Amino acid sequence: MNSLAKLDIKYLRGVGPKRSELLAKELDIHTYYDLLYYFPFRYVDRSTVHRISDLQGDMPYIQLRGRFLAFTPQGEGARRRLNALFTDGTGTIEVVWFNRVKAIQESYRTGVEYVIFGKPQLFKNHYSIAHPEVDLYNPSAGPAGLQGVYNLTDKLRNRSFTSRSISKLVETLLEMPVVSNIKDTLPGWLLSKRKLMPLAESLVNIHRPTDVASLQRAQFRLKYEELFFLQLNILRYVKSRNDKLPGMVFSRVGSYFMDFYNNHLQFSLTGAQKRVIKEIRADLGSGRQMNRLLQGDVGSGKTIVAFMTMLLAIDNGFQACIMAPTEILATQHYRTISEMAGAIGVSVALLTGSTRKKERDSIHERLTNGELQILVGTHALIEDTVQFRNLALAVIDEQHRFGVAQRAKLWRKNTVAPHVLVMTATPIPRTLAMTVYGDLDVSVIDELPPGRKPVNTYLRYEEDHEKVYRFVGGELKKGRQAYIVYPLIEESEKSDLKALEEGYELIKETFPHYNVCYVHGRMKPAEKDYQMGLFVSGKAQILVATTVIEVGVNVPNASVMLIENAERFGLSQLHQLRGRVGRGADQSYCILMSKYQLSRDTRHRLEVMTQTSDGFVVAEEDMRLRGPGDLEGTQQSGIPINLRIASLATDGQILQLARDDAEDVLTADPELSSADGAALDRELRFLFDKNVNWSRIS
Repeated sequence: MNSLAKLDIKYLRGVGPKRSELLAKELDIHTYYDLLYYFPFRYVDRSTVHRISDLQGDMPYIQLRGRFLAFTPQGEGARRRLNALFTDGTGTIEVVWFNRVKAIQESYRTGVEYVIFGKPQLFKNHYSIAHPEVDLYNPSAGPAGLQGVYNLTDKLRNRSFTSRSISKLVETLLEMPVVSNIKDTLPGWLLSKRKLMPLAESLVNIHRPTDVASLQRAQFRLKYEELFFLQLNILRYVKSRNDKLPGMVFSRVGSYFMDFYNNHLQFSLTGAQKRVIKEIRADLGSGRQMNRLLQGDVGSGKTIVAFMTMLLAIDNGFQACIMAPTEILATQHYRTISEMAGAIGVSVALLTGSTRKKERDSIHERLTNGELQILVGTHALIEDTVQFRNLALAVIDEQHRFGVAQRAKLWRKNTVAPHVLVMTATPIPRTLAMTVYGDLDVSVIDELPPGRKPVNTYLRYEEDHEKVYRFVGGELKKGRQAYIVYPLIEESEKSDLKALEEGYELIKETFPHYNVCYVHGRMKPAEKDYQMGLFVSGKAQILVATTVIEVGVNVPNASVMLIENAERFGLSQLHQLRGRVGRGADQSYCILMSKYQLSRDTRHRLEVMTQTSDGFVVAEEDMRLRGPGDLEGTQQSGIPINLRIASLATDGQILQLARDDAEDVLTADPELSSADGAALDRELRFLFDKNVNWSRIS
């Protein structure tokens, strides 16, 4: 593969300097290798020739054979187009081009037999095809069979590139000896074990499959290989880190932990919480640095687990910190942890961008002399001026909000890297966890504390507003509180959404006997904290907000989450918002308000919310609908999720096979020093050395 990656695409017949610049800029194709691995995103069947008289309803891409009867240019300037009438003897169909009118008119002739291929559009009982592929009919060529369709950008289309253009370049490349002589990247025993098609054969069949079965075998081989090397790279670095990075040993469970556990726990730990604490304790006593991801839905009790882990650090003479992405969330953690820590005599401080200099100086002094045991804060914690006496545990909350480089700075707070516990209330699908967070050990709290009731979720439409407001009023009369969330802050010309300001005024008019506060992302921190404080303290009964409240608010008395224009939110976002209620013992409700006319996918998304409160089911469905690249966190994870053919949303079984095999390879040959191992190592270096490797960082 190295040799293909060294050949500049401009030297391929049919490319040249100008086209190569376009391919590089628009499709990131710089070399022969890049083109070979630019796979079709779907396939069309060119084996069937349809008859115009048989066309009916909504048709897929079709192929017709016949002659052009006439060409008629119409319009001027930017509105210029070329219309043609095409017949196959059974009827006629209109063909239209909006670009390159003069060149196309000069290319085709009336009375000559052509094969055209495109998607027919039905308008007023007449079919037309825009920008079809047109080829001279060749009776000796035989049926075309399956044909790959390649993704293109608008700029490429405007510069006369078509899917066919890419296909022709690939054809040229596939006929070169450098491709047919490609050596396999996987060892023979693995090809045999998984019954994999050889690499060179797979690359030919992925671009020009001989039949459906060959295409499926080629897809399986290339997906497996992509996921195998991704997992092998992750697991190799995990092993290297575990071998090379020692961790401070927490050898004892001391008085702080036992005092809190025996005397100050307000609720008994759930079985899931106990299991996770045992997993963490095993890491902390192992002598290697802990890098663990703690997943748990909103309200599952992650903070208690994190606090008890901090007590283990303090019992062993060390310090701990917890870093949150916003001042609101950091302050929330500080209040919760201070209350628990105060009962057992543990010192806690809060450090954010708003901390005054006098308080900041005091924190620095107490940190360096060891008097301060737990520091809670925002990214202010990673500033160079913040020095600990002996930091041994760093807890990172909602870690996808931090870049990897930021998190790396925590490692430098001690000569021996502190243990790292990463927490997220965003449930992560299993395939994503194995990849994006594949270098972390994963613990899951999959059980709600006793007394917590699942939130009842309902989908309601705009005409139901009056009924919904009456229901909200009923909850307020019981002494409860309500969130009302809007997608936008101010009116947009392109959108009919209600702006937050309008909504705020409407809610004040609708509920005149209750205090209403509001927050949005553009407010100054002090004003935001003041408004939020009104709601947290109970002085305001209704909080009108944007998704700024997605994380960081804990109001057990709030029992209603009303989400306006819910169709504008993603599944994960809706689930996070729903998690703001149901935090007390009372029954809570999430009401999704939407317009009635919805696309099929949007309606399905909202119905998923009404059918399950399981965050992992929601996350799996979210990834299936949107794909993993759009999910929050993948861009900052440090693992390059730029898959060419595999999908974390649909190829979970292949991923598991690939990970199992990668583990077997490293168990048998940890250093990849055998002949097969050395070949795998070379491929890993080729694939990953050009990427910044953050896999040592959780």
